[in-house]
Amino acid sequence: MSPKKRIDKDTVVRTAATLMEEGGADALSLTRLAGKLGIQTPSLYNHIDGLGGLQRELTLMSARNLADRMEQAAIGRSGNQAILAIAQAYREYIKSVPALYQNSLRASGNRAQKDPELEALEERTVRVVLVVVESFGLRGDDAIHAVRGLRSLIHGFASLEVAGGFGMPLDCDESFRRLLEIYIRGLVDSTPPAGGQTH
Repeated sequence: MSPKKRIDKDTVVRTAATLMEEGGADALSLTRLAGKLGIQTPSLYNHIDGLGGLQRELTLMSARNLADRMEQAAIGRSGNQAILAIAQAYREYIKSVPALYQNSLRASGNRAQKDPELEALEERTVRVVLVVVESFGLRGDDAIHAVRGLRSLIHGFASLEVAGGFGMPLDCDESFRRLLEIYIRGLVDSTPPAGGQTH
């Protein structure tokens, strides 16, 4: 008789993420997840609070992994090199788990009430970019707009890549690099002069 498989919350959530990547967000159900784990569906409730609780755990995992990657990419870098490294880490994360990423975006945007744990993780991703953007001299609303711009740039480019939206025989890495260089030039041009007024 084979030993009983040990199941914990981390195993449940990671298996759910795998199912999502294999078949998309719509493929995830408690019944299918229980089957993948080799347990009865009611046993899942020992680890998660139903499908809604599972979605929250998946969103937390995605936000945590993205924040970890971006922070790691920023270590030892500043200015242009930090922007390039952070953006590449973000892009590669989206490409590595596209279904989980998109599902987490929807879940985060649709939450009906505050979730301090999730908000703290999202703040980490904002902070790592904000610190770099502020090194270009941008502050306040200008810095936040720049953070939003970089996030939109990366999200759009990587989402098109995942969807097969770049059909021409040109190197996507080169396109991404050039796009980031344009963005960086925009940051430099937006830097307030010594007098403190933007142009």
